[in-house]
Amino acid sequence: MTTAPRFTRLVDGLPATTPFVGPETLERRRGEAFRVRVGANESAFGVSPKAAEAIRQAIETIAWYNDPEGYELRSAIAARHGVRVEEVLLGAGIDEMLGNVVRMVVEPGMPVVTSHGAYPTFNYHVAGFGGVLEAVPYRDDRIDLEALLDAARRVDAPLVYLANPDNPMGTWHDAADLRAFIDALPESTLLVLDEAYIEFAPASATFPVDAQDPRVIRMRTFSKAHGMAGARIGYAVAPSRTIAGVGRIRNHFGVNRIAQAGALASLGDPGFIASVVEEVARGRNEYHALARRMGLASVPSATNFVAIDAGGDGGRARALLARLQDEGVFVRMPGVAPLDRCIRVTVGTAEECALFARIFEAVLDEGDRR
Repeated sequence: MTTAPRFTRLVDGLPATTPFVGPETLERRRGEAFRVRVGANESAFGVSPKAAEAIRQAIETIAWYNDPEGYELRSAIAARHGVRVEEVLLGAGIDEMLGNVVRMVVEPGMPVVTSHGAYPTFNYHVAGFGGVLEAVPYRDDRIDLEALLDAARRVDAPLVYLANPDNPMGTWHDAADLRAFIDALPESTLLVLDEAYIEFAPASATFPVDAQDPRVIRMRTFSKAHGMAGARIGYAVAPSRTIAGVGRIRNHFGVNRIAQAGALASLGDPGFIASVVEEVARGRNEYHALARRMGLASVPSATNFVAIDAGGDGGRARALLARLQDEGVFVRMPGVAPLDRCIRVTVGTAEECALFARIFEAVLDEGDRR
């Protein structure tokens, strides 16, 4: 007689969920591909030509293992930010690094502070390692720094998560407010500052990367402006002790040769990144104008997406999301009230934005006639 593997009590008690339902899953359910894929905040503008060439060349040595230290790329990142190589971590995207940081500092039953409705992958890792989420609501569609700080102090949290700019709303805090928030954190609290969308943010929201504060680990990615979401590569900067701690538990072969080569080349092509940022700004303006034209509000954004306010509670946004999917448009929406009154639309190419606008207007007109 065969027996099932014995799960730990923790795993046995977890729900069978994933943070996101991928567009490919939805396409399989629909039985056809989406006409417009503007829901996952992927870049519509591809990778740097330099990165593309580096990736092609890296395929020639794909039979070799990757450099587990990622030394060449880490050195370039360190030089870019004026930090030491020992203060730079590579990971298979921010998602992997989040899991390792949670594993490093959170024991079962420990409280972890985040915002109610913020990036669900972080919550997924906290639950997976037995942490207890303490989530505070947004205020005026922005992460409430004061509420995060109060919660961290009240529960003596070992870990706090903050994204700036924010996903799913696209809003942001200026550097001065962030610095004040960090300065007020308890000494024993580690802040994950997720800066996945930092390339799209205004200058007022950015401040130099400092690897000296033991309370902060700053995470960035090559998934958004660099257009390498499918390659799965990101990095973090923190004091060497923090980086070494993650090094005790990380998958040392997790960032493949092709991703490392592409990221290194992309890092050396700032002109391409600037062109992507410019295109994204154009697309955001078009989405804001579209919302106004349809009598809807939209949330100011410092990311590569715009949250369009469908009005009312989440019911209208969910119905709108379903109708758009019926018409072959992949978008997403925040999952928690009152953020769920919005749909979140990624900036596509000019052609994709125009097609989305036509379908969106038709769906709204159809809904108004009902």
